[in-house]
Amino acid sequence: MKLTIGKDKLDMAQKAADAAAEKIRKAIAEKGEARIIVATGASQFEFLQALVKEEGIDWTKVTGFHLDEYVGIPVEHKASFRGYMRERFVSQTPQPMKVFNEVNGEAEDTDAEIARLEALIRVAPIDVACIGFGENGHIAFDDPPADFDSNRAYKVVPLDEKCRMQQVGEGWFPDLAAVPTHAFSMTVKQIMWSKAIVCTCPDERKAEAVKNCLEGNITNMVPGTILQMHPDCQVFIDPPAASLLAK
Repeated sequence: MKLTIGKDKLDMAQKAADAAAEKIRKAIAEKGEARIIVATGASQFEFLQALVKEEGIDWTKVTGFHLDEYVGIPVEHKASFRGYMRERFVSQTPQPMKVFNEVNGEAEDTDAEIARLEALIRVAPIDVACIGFGENGHIAFDDPPADFDSNRAYKVVPLDEKCRMQQVGEGWFPDLAAVPTHAFSMTVKQIMWSKAIVCTCPDERKAEAVKNCLEGNITNMVPGTILQMHPDCQVFIDPPAASLLAK
C-alpha cells in the first residue's frame, strides 16, 4: 500500500485522479479498453471533478460500474447513487463512456439484479477501482462485520447505524429514520480482485477511519484494513484525514 498526503483536499483529489487516469490510459493502450469501478459520496466530489478533466483518456473505451445503491431508492432521490453517477460523472466525461452499468436499487427481484450485475462485471477483470473509506471503516457498503469470504460480485447488506448517520451528516437524508436499512453492495472480494485500487479519503471526520484502516490489524470489524493486502493499492488523503496517524 502506498500513501500520499496532499497539501489540501484539491491537491489530494488531483493526485488521486492522476493515479487513476494513468491506470485507465495504460489499460486502453494495452488491451483497447478499460474497466473501472467508481465510488460515490461527498468525499468523492473533488476526485471525480478532477478525473473527468484528465487528458488522454478515450472514454468511449471505458466501461464503468458503481459500488453500491440503496434498496428501494428511486433514481430521482437526491441520495440515489445512480443519480449521483449520472450527474457528477457519466454526464461530465468529454466523450460518452462505452457503457456505465448502474445498480438498479428499485429492482423487485434483488437476486436477479445481483445475477445481472455479476454477469456484466465478470466479463473481464477490473483495471482500477476508485473507492473510499466510510466513517465506520467500510468499503462500498460492506459495514462491519464485513463478509471477507463471499465470492459473489454484489450482495444485499444491512447498513449499521454509524453508516446511516454518516448519510444524514452528509445531508443526503433529513434524519436516521429516512435512511434505508439495506443496500446493494459490491463485495469485498470483488473489490480486491481489481488490478489496482485508488482510495481517496479526505476530511477530519474520516481521520479515525483512516488511522484504523491504515495502521490497524486486518479485521472485518474495520473492513478497509483488507486493502493492506492488495498488491497495487494507493491511498490519497488530505492533512485533516491524516491528523491521527502515528507515522
